[in-house]
Amino acid sequence: MVRLTLPRVALVLVGALLLTYAFKVAPATVDGPRKTTPSDRIAQAGPDVVAPAVASEPPPPPPAVFPPGGRTFIGVMTDKGPYDLTPVDTFTAAARHQPQVLLFSVGWGAAPFDRTLFDRIRDRGMLPMLGWEPWDERVDAAARKRKLTTRQIDKLRSDQPAYRLSRVARGDFDSHLLAWAEGIRSLGYPVAIRFAHEMNGHWYPWCGAVNGNRPGDYVKAWRHVHDLFRDAGATNVIWVWSANVRWSDAAPALAPLYPGDGYVDWIGMTGYYGSGAFSQYRPFDAIFKRTVTEIRAFSRKPLVITETAASEASERKAEWISQTFRMLPDYPDIIGLIWFEVNKERDWRIVSSAAASKAFAEAVAVPRYDVSWSPEAVPRGEVGR
Repeated sequence: MVRLTLPRVALVLVGALLLTYAFKVAPATVDGPRKTTPSDRIAQAGPDVVAPAVASEPPPPPPAVFPPGGRTFIGVMTDKGPYDLTPVDTFTAAARHQPQVLLFSVGWGAAPFDRTLFDRIRDRGMLPMLGWEPWDERVDAAARKRKLTTRQIDKLRSDQPAYRLSRVARGDFDSHLLAWAEGIRSLGYPVAIRFAHEMNGHWYPWCGAVNGNRPGDYVKAWRHVHDLFRDAGATNVIWVWSANVRWSDAAPALAPLYPGDGYVDWIGMTGYYGSGAFSQYRPFDAIFKRTVTEIRAFSRKPLVITETAASEASERKAEWISQTFRMLPDYPDIIGLIWFEVNKERDWRIVSSAAASKAFAEAVAVPRYDVSWSPEAVPRGEVGR
């Protein structure tokens, strides 16, 4: 029997180590240094070799929403629109605030598509909102030159059989519509279209109760225009359905005039303090709340005050401005307010007095109205869901 002594054990261990070196390590050095896998290449040999991780591109951030949640944009409409931006500059200086939307009107009577109008607005950091009006606007201009009364002007301009809603719906203006659809598609950035606004009134030829229009014609005309744009690939349109506020029970109900949520992106409202049914002092609530409630019975689309302003009736214009902006946060569904900065019939401009300018500037100098627009932004969608 061989006795294991400490020297013998040590000798056995040394021998085992030498054999391991000979069979595992030494062959790699017979013909030179042992080869290694380059760090920039994926190793193919051996399960114990781990390929380096391939860096992946991070997903792009989602586009900004206009306006962001909890914010309200401020827009402006002037008598010059993008043809002359001087009134916009004057408004901006008085408000000490950059508007994010410029609303301007174009009639179908004599206006071909003109890209420069939209680009001028975009280049100023504002979303173009086109008030697109199916009528011959020159009838209105001629009536005003004759210095007729408001009632006489309304009667003359609302009677334009060539622009009956049934003619729009059956495609009589399709060549004109298609030219505009292709032009707006080519812009490559969003454009809001406020088509045939205040349809529940009686002063435009597209209103439901005048010009030979029949119940249902307005919805048919709206859907026809919308579908033609869609089929032409003009998917960069924000469709704005814009009614006049309900001033009495005698005014037409809004639901029968609504084309449906599938045809509308934003719902607009027009309402002023200081004329007509609202000649006496009425706060924002008294002018708009009833209409907001009625709209919410049939749609959850975002709301925009597409036209508003105050006159110096009762010498309370500055007060009305301040009170309006204090009340707006009570209406979280209202995502925008467009001021009618025009001296027309009454001086609605904030620059009409130092007090009005000061009230407006102070009202919008809070975080709620700290909003910017960019061509890459996507419009706010349905609210409250």
